Amino acid sequence: MELKKLPYDLTVCKVKSETDIDLNKEFYFVGKTDEEISLVCKTCDAPQNTVAREDGWKGFKIQGVLDFSLIGILSKISTILAENKIGIFAVSTYNTDYILVKEKDFERALKLLSQNGYTVI
Repeated sequence: MELKKLPYDLTVCKVKSETDIDLNKEFYFVGKTDEEISLVCKTCDAPQNTVAREDGWKGFKIQGVLDFSLIGILSKISTILAENKIGIFAVSTYNTDYILVKEKDFERALKLLSQNGYTVI
């Protein structure tokens, strides 16, 4: 399975309103519940007015379109990283999964995944 490094720094934050999010940006994820609006975006695109914000994330995505019948893909990756004390922030789209780790752990995470049969591009 191929993992593709994302070439930018990422931020995870909470915003007050959808109007705080620039939907014209190239890369972002929005999650909204009855309690919050969460945003994952390029650090350079993070809104000025956030409720909470955590910078310092790097990410990679699982290459290709994943069929919904595939089971355990995210679980295997998260287990390898958890066993090595690397926390993740995962985001899933219709096509694939994105895994974020703190910048200080990024290269080590990719090395561990490579050692466990994943191809990093």
